[in-house]
Amino acid sequence: MSIEVANESGAVVDEQALVKVARHVLDRLGVSPLAELSLLLVDVEQMEKLHVRWMGEPGPTDVLAFPMDELDLRGSRGVGHGHGAGGDEADDTGPAVLGDVVLCPEVAERQGAEAGHGTEAELQLLCTHGVLHLLGYDHGEPEEHAEMFGLQGELLASWAAARQA
Repeated sequence: MSIEVANESGAVVDEQALVKVARHVLDRLGVSPLAELSLLLVDVEQMEKLHVRWMGEPGPTDVLAFPMDELDLRGSRGVGHGHGAGGDEADDTGPAVLGDVVLCPEVAERQGAEAGHGTEAELQLLCTHGVLHLLGYDHGEPEEHAEMFGLQGELLASWAAARQA
């Protein structure tokens, strides 16, 4: 599994912890080991530009997900994000490019302090959240919200347990 990190934020971040939590999530959800994922850390100014451009909302946000290949692990109930070929070829003919998860450490620092668990834990939560979006999960409707945040909680709990083992 290829997980690349580009830290353009200027913040000191435990990049290996982000790679490990992303790999944990992908492994737990049965994503092919050939899958590719990109994690990008940006500053507040860049995150605000992305948030305005792609979401049409003002101000910076904490995490954005940009899916590349269509991949939805939730079956027919899933929300198709992305633009995969979708032809008659088998889906496992090559590595799936999941997409990019963009994180803003400055926003994560503020949110982590408010939540009482710190910046690194917040970044790991946001990384998990972003990966779930790449895999087709969403939280626009109450039932989607319950499903996504329930799974996110389970994954973070199993991540915490794995780290202490």
